[in-house]
Amino acid sequence: MTLTAIILLLISAAAHAGWNLLGKRQHPTTAFFLLANTLGCLYMTPVLALYGRALGAFPARTWTLLALTGLCDAIYYAALAGAYRAGELSIAYPLVRSLPVVIVAFATRVLGQGSPLSGQALLGIALIVAGSLLLPTKRLAELSLRSYWQLSSLLVLLAALGTTGYSLVDDAALRGLRQAPGMPVGLVEVTILYALLRGLSSSVWLLLFTLAPRQGRAELRSVWHNGLPPIPPIQSGAFGGLPRAALTGLGIYLAYTLVLIAMSQVTNVSYVVAFRQLSVPLGAILGLFVLKEPRHLPKAVGVAVMFLGLLLVGLG
Repeated sequence: MTLTAIILLLISAAAHAGWNLLGKRQHPTTAFFLLANTLGCLYMTPVLALYGRALGAFPARTWTLLALTGLCDAIYYAALAGAYRAGELSIAYPLVRSLPVVIVAFATRVLGQGSPLSGQALLGIALIVAGSLLLPTKRLAELSLRSYWQLSSLLVLLAALGTTGYSLVDDAALRGLRQAPGMPVGLVEVTILYALLRGLSSSVWLLLFTLAPRQGRAELRSVWHNGLPPIPPIQSGAFGGLPRAALTGLGIYLAYTLVLIAMSQVTNVSYVVAFRQLSVPLGAILGLFVLKEPRHLPKAVGVAVMFLGLLLVGLG
């Protein structure tokens, strides 16, 4: 993993933990993430004017992959909203971020994508998962399957599967774009253009998810009319006038666009998915100290173990 990739992923991790905090505070729904994601797309629209000429060079397969990654992304958002309503940020967020590490590592091995992971990276991934398993328990002596058998855990698993899906699809799509003949823009430019297109695809799927049930349509009306309170200046600094959904959308696109660029700097997408987990301790800290969630010893131990795993992955 290059130094450039590490720096990009560090910035991405901070942005990701930040927008998840905003989403959790907003009583998250699929409708809220639809609005946030769509507003994030609006920030990216100048990309079409700058690099839109590259669309003609996109392989036909890329458009199918864009539809598929949008579906996976929408599943992730919908499940994440449910997990945040049912559980704590300091538990749900680390689990959502950690489970895909194992799933993606296994999937890339089966599909033959990227170079094999080193033994050190595999050990790091194992530590990340082991640490995440400690989070839902209140006492180290009470580890049991019962701690995970609840609605929030099932939604976390679904969100993790969505993350796995879009990570693998995006990796395949970007590999195809990098090899496409006659591409009139550079690698970073086409990656940013792809980020906008996948965001639009996500919004389409999120709109379908939201409009299908009657409750979803009511939530969308509520978010549109009442769900855009400005963030108090004392909490948001220079962003005091931005509504939460707009700032959440900005964080979403800053975080993942940097990840997509970092994908071009590694030999295996599993390294990216694993090293992104630096946002795990950040998210846990925000939940514990900003949202004042319960502080249990297993949470601290789990975060420490996961951070050690991150170091092994990053150095592996």
